[in-house]
Amino acid sequence: MRIALACPYAWDAPGGVQVHVAQLAERLRGRGHRVLVVAPSRARIDDPHVVSIGGTIPVPVNGSIAPIAPRPAAARRTRHALDDFGPDVVHAHEPFVPSASMFAVRWGGAPVVATFHAYADRSPLLAAAVPFLRPVWDRLTVRVAVSEAARRFVSRRFRGEIRVVPNGVDVDLFRDARPADLPPGRRVLFVNRLDPRKGFAVMVRAFELLLGSHPDALLVVAGDGKERAAVSDLPRPARDRVVMLGNVPHDLLPPYHAACEVFAAPAVGRESFGIVLVEAMAAGLPVVASDIPGYREVVRRGDDGLLVPPRDTAALAAALRRVLDDHELAERLRDAGRARSAGYSWETVTRQVETAYEEAVGGP
Repeated sequence: MRIALACPYAWDAPGGVQVHVAQLAERLRGRGHRVLVVAPSRARIDDPHVVSIGGTIPVPVNGSIAPIAPRPAAARRTRHALDDFGPDVVHAHEPFVPSASMFAVRWGGAPVVATFHAYADRSPLLAAAVPFLRPVWDRLTVRVAVSEAARRFVSRRFRGEIRVVPNGVDVDLFRDARPADLPPGRRVLFVNRLDPRKGFAVMVRAFELLLGSHPDALLVVAGDGKERAAVSDLPRPARDRVVMLGNVPHDLLPPYHAACEVFAAPAVGRESFGIVLVEAMAAGLPVVASDIPGYREVVRRGDDGLLVPPRDTAALAAALRRVLDDHELAERLRDAGRARSAGYSWETVTRQVETAYEEAVGGP
């Protein structure tokens, strides 16, 4: 099958959607399909399987900054790329974003499978845009959401079937890594963008509290963003217990997981899923995460990890303390997390995606 994957965000920027599309493309090629990715980019892409539709502009959306390409020239390049490739099916990720995905939906030359990744408690922008988005919605042959939270977010405004197919995770990549060389101490790992939505400032304040009882604790941070300055507010001794790795390429993350004792995900909301949680569980890391809709679908309270109220620095610090001190609890969470992560393996998820393609191609 000839499959075109459309990604709305800059291909060379870090982000969960980009990682998902890249890994899905790799798995589909491994199963014999011909796959083309269409996406914007900030720089030239040297990959024969990826067509860049041009540069991006940063747009604030859903508590974050999205690097998208809404210009008419990007729409023309998307259309030309699809004309040249001639796909049997188009798979548009976040089809409501005015970038490569929406342009691919409107191309009209093949049935469309769409995946919705986003979640928010409320979205005035989406509510206002419904009349303009309905023609896009009506072009979708099969509709998919990565979680129940993402499905509910879309179904509040649009009627029609939306099935849930979760994000896939390279479970083996995280399960078999050798530990990175890090300074000594009991290590807490944070992997994500350093922005308010991901709760990095919450993480920093909770870590300062943790140091009061565990002065040997070490916070290992993989990511970058405008909240990196939160570390500067720590007293000097605490600041010296933080290792800032910056942006780490996705395939180089597992050794840092293997070198740590617990994973923290203190996002404050608007998360439709928790890829970082599944990766941590696959690596055998006990997880402490915020009790928010997208995360609680992945981590079942007390079974696969510990959930704490969002923005509650004291609760986050206390949960991290429990995991570091209670070795029996930590081992139970490790075992349960590894078992839970297997359900999100790409082998399982790719088969579900292929089923959606077959239905789209064979349907009306």
